[in-house]
Amino acid sequence: MSAKTGNGGAGDGRAQPTGARAERKREAIVEAARTLFLRDGFGIGMDAIAAEAGVSKVTVYNHFGSKEALFTAVIAGALDEPLAASSSVAALDGLIEADDLRTAFLDAARAWVDAVRTDQDMNALRQLVAREIHRFPSLGKAWEQHGPESHHPAVAGALRELAERGRLSVPDVEAAVIQLYSLLVFPHLVFGSYGTDISDDLTERLIVAGVDMFLGCYAV
Repeated sequence: MSAKTGNGGAGDGRAQPTGARAERKREAIVEAARTLFLRDGFGIGMDAIAAEAGVSKVTVYNHFGSKEALFTAVIAGALDEPLAASSSVAALDGLIEADDLRTAFLDAARAWVDAVRTDQDMNALRQLVAREIHRFPSLGKAWEQHGPESHHPAVAGALRELAERGRLSVPDVEAAVIQLYSLLVFPHLVFGSYGTDISDDLTERLIVAGVDMFLGCYAV
């Protein structure tokens, strides 16, 4: 759940604390911030976050530099979780060696969408951004910087590998990744923002149709 300098780091040119102990503190800070942001909103003080994490406020600033940077790290960690889930990782890895590409894509899509649908913290964080954006415009920038594009390495790597092996023809990987998100994930994010769930039956139909559309465009 840790973030790197420039995205979720100190952000002021200072070197971040390193080592196993520093990493444990960093994870504790992000976890505490996530809990308090979701409970009390972005207006929660850094003193409270430090106390929840069991560290000093100086330690929090040494790791993140600002509350905006800390919130960015929370967002980045939450966005990574659906694809970091073991089922999603295994499904993405399985695409590369699959004999039946369509079946493998369907398995990967089901694992991915299920992770997104069941991630309540991710939905709550999105609602927090929408609720607080007018009071804290910096939240919007943090969200934009760590939106779905943060998943590109995992998904793009699988698509690029398939293209290199001649199993897909993908001239624009970035566009293909966003198209795949649009077909599989975005419907749940959009409907969820209005408090509406997509039924299991419709979810399955969207997955099958989405995979068929995607392969219809990019399959060799």
